[in-house]
Amino acid sequence: MLLAIDIGNTNIVLGVFDGEKLVSSTRLSTNNTETEMEYSVKIKAFFDFHGIEDIDGAIMCSVVPSLVRTLKRAIRIVCGVEVLVVGPGLKTGLDIHIDNPSELGTDIVAGNVATINKYPLPAIVFDFGTATTASVIDKNGACLGCAIMCGVKTAIRSLASGTSLLHDIDISAPQNVIGKNTIDSMKSGSVLGTAAMLEGMVSRFEKELGEKATVIATGGLGKSIARNCNIDVIVDDNLLLDGLRIIYEKNI
Repeated sequence: MLLAIDIGNTNIVLGVFDGEKLVSSTRLSTNNTETEMEYSVKIKAFFDFHGIEDIDGAIMCSVVPSLVRTLKRAIRIVCGVEVLVVGPGLKTGLDIHIDNPSELGTDIVAGNVATINKYPLPAIVFDFGTATTASVIDKNGACLGCAIMCGVKTAIRSLASGTSLLHDIDISAPQNVIGKNTIDSMKSGSVLGTAAMLEGMVSRFEKELGEKATVIATGGLGKSIARNCNIDVIVDDNLLLDGLRIIYEKNI
């Protein structure tokens, strides 16, 4: 079985594949201060809880460089395997059309690789995490570039910490766009405002592409935002994990 790891700024997502089937997954909090032994205990607990044995390969992408070595050591302790890390020297099959291809986040690479293999092209991929990223793939499977926006939770926390009368809220849509109280007003702005941003960005992306595109949402808040959009949006919670699996298969 294959262990796929997506290290994000807020969460680390672990997924275990048996062939092409994702058999189990979980999220851990991203913590730069934890050691390889602390992470190995958490990974082992995840395996034991789901009855997972015989991991014979592992691959990761990361937007937190300081944790790559820690997680590689933790996985070596638990699984006894070396981890492939998405980056220079690893075959992805993705054609990257940006000024400096090395700047493209490896999480975006993984998401784009999965999209090319799973969905009609061209496509626009929104990843709702600590930051919200939108990447555009043309009809030939080339990554044309991205837009990076503040993440929904990141924006809410910044708003709450920088104002005296506004507080942290849960991520859910209010009944009405016009908020009648502070909490509903914040929910309208954060959830429905983000949905409107997605719709507007898709319109602008498609104008540059010159054609309609498949729209995919992933990340922790992908489903919450997509359900409030007025356009068709495919929610794929496991997009990055699937991309990691596909990249692994290209390198063995």
